[in-house]
Amino acid sequence: MAKGQFDVEAFYAALDSQRQSKRLNWKQVAEESGVSASTLTRIAQGRRPDVDSMATLLAWSGLKADSFIKREQDTLIESEPLAQVTGYLRADPHLTPEAASAMEAIIKAAYEKLRKDK
Repeated sequence: MAKGQFDVEAFYAALDSQRQSKRLNWKQVAEESGVSASTLTRIAQGRRPDVDSMATLLAWSGLKADSFIKREQDTLIESEPLAQVTGYLRADPHLTPEAASAMEAIIKAAYEKLRKDK
């Protein structure tokens, strides 16, 4: 089983760099991002954010969550292409959730029909 751990220190350092580049203080980061100042303080103390706060901060900063996952060397694997496509469709701002689901169903059906079994 693949194991990974979220690197909260690296995440905080990247957020701090983003904060500094925007010339903001942490109170302003809280206001701009919508994440409470107490959550930012907990992250600064090395505690992991909840998933909604993390998603909000990633969206605010433009950072990618995968950059902060530490993996064991023998478990470095890429996600399945179908999972990647699903993620891209659901994140596309030009698609409604219904349109993304419809495209996902079409792609999944075609993928299952056409993929080569290993």
